[in-house]
Parts: sequence; structure tokens; C-alpha cells
Amino acid sequence: MAASRRSPLLSWTVVVPLLSVVVLAVSWGRDLGPVPVAVVALALAGTVLAAVHHAEVVAHRVGEPFGSLVLAVAVTVIEVALIVTMMASGGPEAASLARDTVFAAVMITMNGIAGISLMVGARRYGETHFNPEGSGAALATVATLATLSLVLPTFTSSTPGPEFSGTQLTFAALASLLLYGLFVLTQTVRHRDFFLPVETDGSVKAEEHAEPPTNKAALTSLGLLVVALVAVVGLAKVESPAIEAGVSAAGFPQSFVGVVIALLVLLPETLAAVRAAQRDRMQTSLNLAYGSAIASIGLTIPAIALASIWLTGPLLLGLGATQIVLLVLTVLVSALTVVPGRATRLQGGVHLVLLAGFLVLAINP
Repeated sequence: MAASRRSPLLSWTVVVPLLSVVVLAVSWGRDLGPVPVAVVALALAGTVLAAVHHAEVVAHRVGEPFGSLVLAVAVTVIEVALIVTMMASGGPEAASLARDTVFAAVMITMNGIAGISLMVGARRYGETHFNPEGSGAALATVATLATLSLVLPTFTSSTPGPEFSGTQLTFAALASLLLYGLFVLTQTVRHRDFFLPVETDGSVKAEEHAEPPTNKAALTSLGLLVVALVAVVGLAKVESPAIEAGVSAAGFPQSFVGVVIALLVLLPETLAAVRAAQRDRMQTSLNLAYGSAIASIGLTIPAIALASIWLTGPLLLGLGATQIVLLVLTVLVSALTVVPGRATRLQGGVHLVLLAGFLVLAINP
């Protein structure tokens, strides 16, 4: 009886984000020893789990595909803020941070989130089903954005090095915003049914039977989601000196810091996608995976282009040869995965191997 009367304000999903803000305020701008670093890491992990919970509450209230869009946009906005902040405070090594983080986000979403979700769903149900029209459209958008923003700077000749000239960067930023806007319009208005979970015969699944939360509960969760995401990125920034020191101590290249940032920021979406796969809603998982990749490029590149007005130093966006090969292979394999509209554990395993290859080459180029 006592448990049933307990106020929702005492829930861990409410307490943890608020405590994390306190931890962030106390630890911000200080040199932390091993124990405080461990405390910050625990707060970070707990806040990530709370963010997933609140994202799912909001998603349940607004329905798909708006629900997965909420988390994708929220996480990416915070990711952009983190990249710009670290580039402004960093030295010459920060010139490639945007490229490293965005490319890591693309590889993690397309191979990690999609691969784990496919593996989990196929292991539980034997075969996963999704809408090839929606997934294919999202994949085409990711491939175009990644090529315009991350591949072309390697081959342009207006400026030395893998970077755009001012005109080229402006075009890439405007094209990214346009494609992102078109994708959101397609996903949420014009062809919303392409992005809804489907049955084995291709028909749209019925909405989940659980009673949706009230507007008040959804708005509360939305506010706590924003608080949690801000705390996640803030705590990740507090941890960044320890991360950089750990990367250097391990002998990894500094570009691996971008991988760590992407892994931390995308953890809420990964957990949300896996939970959707466990409920046999693979389209939701792919919406999260590809939608996060689209938002990561479509919002980050324009923001970095705008920030470059006052940021000093070069802005290196072009990928190296090894990274381009990985990106091309990922796009080809993803196309073969989504075209049939169904997948097994084999497809999930292939994507996870590609993710592992990316991580190995990021550690040992």
C-alpha cells in the first residue's frame, strides 16, 4: 500500500536527473580526483537511463514517428552544443573534432544501433520486419548528407587540406538544413505511414495497448528529458579531461575522443532502439538509428558553419581514405539490409562487425 501511495516525484527517474544537475554544478570547472571522477561517471550512467525513460514516455504520448524524432533532435542539439563548446576551448587538435564526432555518430547509428536492434529483434522473433520505403528514404538522406559534408571536402581544391572554402561550407550547411527539413516533413506529414511499425504482411501495426500518459505527465517527462540531456552532455564535458587523459595513456589517437563523445551522447537512443526491437517494433528502432544520423549531420554542419565565423583555426571536415571506405561499405550494406523489408540475425551481425572494424581502425588507424 505504501508503495502504491508513493509520489511520482520520488521516482528515481525524477531524482537522478536533478541530482545530476547538482553534481554538474559542484564539479564544473574543477580538477577532479579519481573518486569524484567515478561519482560523475555513475551520475552520467544513471542520467542516461533516466533520459531513455522520459523519451519513451514522450514517444508513447505523441506516437510514432514523432516519438523517435523527439529523442533524435534533442540528443543532436546537445551534441552540437558540446562540439562547439569543446572546439571553442580546444587547441589545434580540436579542428577535426566536429568531423570525428559526426562520422563516429554515423557509424554508431547505422551499424551499432541498427545492428544491435536487428540482432535483438531477430533473436527474439526469428525475423524482423520494417517498411523499406521509409527506411530506404532515410538511408538515402544519410548517404547524401554524409557525402556532401564529410566526403567532398577531401576532394575539393579551393583550400588546402580536407576543408571547405567559405562558399562551399555555406552551400553544405544550407543543403543539410534543406534535406533535414524535407526528411522531417516526409516522416511526420506527407508519408507518415512509411515510418510506422509494420506486421509481417507489411500492414501497419496497431498502436501499443498501454494507456498513453496524460498531457501533464508527457510535458513533465519532456522537461525532465531536456534536463537529463543537458546533464548528460555537461557531465560528459566534466569527464572529458579524464577521457582525454585515458585516451592518451592508452596510446590511442586524439581523434578517438570524438568516438567517446558520440558513444556517450548516443547511449540513450541506443537503449531506446533496443527496447523497441524487443517489442517487435523494428521500424521504430530504424527510425531512431537513421533519424539520429540525419539529425547529427543535418543540424551539426550548419551549426558548425555558423560557429566558424568566430572560431579560430581551420575546420577540417574531410574524411580520410580508410574512413571513406568504411562509409561506402556501410551505405552499401545498409541498402541491402533495408530493401527486402525484413532481416535476420545475419544482417545484424554484419553491421556489428562493421562497427567493430570502425572502432579497431579508430584505435589503430
